[in-house]
Amino acid sequence: MMPSTNFSIDLSGQTAFVTGASSGLGRRFAQTLASCGARVALAARRLERLEELASEIRSAGGEAVTIRLDVTDAAQLIEAVGEAGKVLGPVSILVNNAGIPDATHATRMSVELIDRVLATNVRAPYILSCEVARRLMAARLPGRIVNISSMTAFDYGGNGAALYSISKAAVVRMTEALAVEWAKFGINVNAIAPGMFESEMMSGMLQRVGEVTDRFPRRRMGDPRQLDSTLLYLVSPSSDFVTGTILKVDDGQHPR
Repeated sequence: MMPSTNFSIDLSGQTAFVTGASSGLGRRFAQTLASCGARVALAARRLERLEELASEIRSAGGEAVTIRLDVTDAAQLIEAVGEAGKVLGPVSILVNNAGIPDATHATRMSVELIDRVLATNVRAPYILSCEVARRLMAARLPGRIVNISSMTAFDYGGNGAALYSISKAAVVRMTEALAVEWAKFGINVNAIAPGMFESEMMSGMLQRVGEVTDRFPRRRMGDPRQLDSTLLYLVSPSSDFVTGTILKVDDGQHPR
């Protein structure tokens, strides 16, 4: 008999791996997971920022390790999953958050920038997802993978960042395809497609393109805290029957 409610955000005993954890949404995701009992592996290039975040988590009674990671390096990706598992236990929650924008018209992009955007936004989450899934399958353990896409995967206005839109659409399809392949192993793969949220990356873009919130229905950007409940739903027992789903969280900023 099932309990009266299947809702729970207790992540005790779980190990979460978060990419791009040094700032913005990734930092908030890591804090949120740790606050619900998960042991957290913080991965990014800026180690000093990760150490600061790890200290905060530990001071609050949580457990965290830092991993310097360049997500464009495939060998580092695989090694990082093993390193996190060795220290904290098998990674059962993966948040593929690291990403970079391009903010450039398609015909003006250098091949180097094209490769960097695709390596960061598509190749890295694919490799990490496969590595985490491979280890979970071998250990016969369930898991949760959450990919961070974007509302630009569904709506591109033609004013630059075409490749970013394309790469985030690839993340959507990656989520759907891997969810089907791994469902029988108890590994749920879902994605969040945020609209415009306050972050370090977005602040840099706004300096170049100007204020854009006037065209939004509520004329505001999101606060990263407004993604807490969405993330916790997708990584917790609450979403046991949900896989291959993309949750749009954008305050009505984009058309449907």
